[in-house]
Order: sequence, then C-alpha cells, then structure tokens
Amino acid sequence: MQRKTLLKTLAAGAVLALAPTLASAQAYPTRPIKIIVPAPPGGAIDLIARVVGDKLTTSMGQPVIVDNRPGASNNLGTDVLAKSPADGYTIGIVGGSHNINKFLFRNLGWDPEKSFEPIVYTHVVPLVFAIYPQIPAKTLPELVAWMKAHPDQAKVATSGRGSAQEMAAEMFRMAAGIDMLLVPYKGSSAAHPDLLGGRTALYIDTISAIGPQVKGGNVRAVAVSTLKRTAALPDVPTADEQGLKGYDANTNGGFLAPAGTPKAIVDKLNAEINAALKLPDVRSKLEAAGIEVQGGTPQDYAALIKSDLAKWAKVVKAANIQPD
Repeated sequence: MQRKTLLKTLAAGAVLALAPTLASAQAYPTRPIKIIVPAPPGGAIDLIARVVGDKLTTSMGQPVIVDNRPGASNNLGTDVLAKSPADGYTIGIVGGSHNINKFLFRNLGWDPEKSFEPIVYTHVVPLVFAIYPQIPAKTLPELVAWMKAHPDQAKVATSGRGSAQEMAAEMFRMAAGIDMLLVPYKGSSAAHPDLLGGRTALYIDTISAIGPQVKGGNVRAVAVSTLKRTAALPDVPTADEQGLKGYDANTNGGFLAPAGTPKAIVDKLNAEINAALKLPDVRSKLEAAGIEVQGGTPQDYAALIKSDLAKWAKVVKAANIQPD
C-alpha cells in the first residue's frame, strides 16, 4: 500500500508541476508573436514569413510581426532567436545557410539542432545551372566537356562564403571532376552582370533570382539542382537526369523555436503554419517567386536538418574549406 501511495503522490506532483505549462499552452497566444528573419527584406524566407504571418494573425487572433535581423551570414538573427525566451512568442524562419554555417564558423554561439525546436519545414528553392548563352552547350554534359576543354574560362560565380550557391558549385566540382575557379560575389544582383557579360561562365543560382534572366533569354538554363524537376522550369532536366547521379543541392528551410519551447505550443504552431501553407493564395504567391511549398511534422523537419548537416559536412571536408 505504501508503494501505491508513493506512486500516486509522485504522479499527482508531476501533474501539478505540468499544470502551469499546460494551461499556458492552451491559452497561447495571448499577445503578439514575433518572427525573426535573419536576412534582409525581399528574399525567400522574408516573403514566407510575411505571407504566412498575415494568415497567422487572423487564425491565431494576435498580431504576428516580422523582425528582420540580417548580418554575419545570417548568424546574427539566428543567434538572437536561439537566446530568446522559449515561450512561443519569438519564433524564426531560416534558410539553407542554417545547416551550412556550423562548418564555416568556429564560434557560432548556437547549434543548428540543439539550440532550437523544429516547427515545420516550409520550403525548397531549387537552384538553376545558368550559363553565358554564347557558350556552345545546351546540356549539362556538354557544359562539363566545354569547361574541361577551356579551364582558363571555367569561372563559376557564387554568392559568397557559405552560400547555397557556393556549396552547390563545390558539389558540382567534385561530381564532375572539373578544375574550375569560384568567383565570390555579394549576392545574386552583384553576380548577374558578369554572367550576362561572359566574364563568368556559370552561376548555380536560386530559381527565384535567376529565373527572370532565363525566361528573358539572357542566360541559358542547362539543369536544375534538385532530384525532381521544378514546375517553374518544367522543360529543364535535373543534374541527376543528366548523369550526375544523386546530385541534390538547394536552399531549404523552415520555422524554428528556441530550444525548450513547450511541445504543445510547437504542435499548435505546426498545425497553424501547415494550414496556412495549404491555402491557395499563399501557395500561388510563394510559387510565383520560385518557392516550392513543403509542410509536415516537427519530426520531419528535424530529420531534414540532420540529413542536410551530414551532407554539407562531407562537402566542406572534401572541398577542404576551413572555418573562420
């Protein structure tokens, strides 16, 4: 009897200890929610935060405010998110650099897995192999052959250290066995003029950034970087289809909360964001910007982060990229 009494007492104590958390989660939200975007306005994750945030304002009955915190290769805003209270009132959205920066910076102050609770995987932005149109290559194998025959002209633009574009180029270098020169720029807008002028031969850029140049005939798309073709450029085959088996590089991401955020709150946010992502007007706005809408459980997003970390660790090691 004493053992049963002890167990009942312990169980009752556990329920009482959890009661404030459960009550808080059930009432959530009771005040405005902030979405930290570790990038400037205008990019993919900023657009997703604003479009989804508008829907959450209606569905959750509280204002949802976007707070842009760019800087330090997206590390500044991510650091702010990691150190915010774990109460569901500060969440964030991250892009591809979230799973790359761990290998490029020695003292981040946060860990891409341990410092956050995944909420939902929101998006993939495919990358496009865009080449200077006077290069006599219509396919990826033809481009590889041309670059091997013209090593002095095999210059590939990137969006700077640690960018998805740089990692995609390093993957391409290793998969195709090409001796090429990576030329870093401060983003797509800075890289495009040299590609259009033939000063670089190739730029593996996001479809949202390079798509208008492809459709305008200013550059030629010879491949997309994802394992499946993209609806935005359905006639452009994947790198995998063209012989680079298993090649899969993109910029992806989703919503995160600080580590320790109650599961009930994470689950509520997951349900609300998934519902927003299914709305036709949300999907049309994001897809028009070259963003492929995802969704799923927090566990789905956690698994993706783990998989991406393993992939980028291999690329960084093979490319001998040293952390700062």
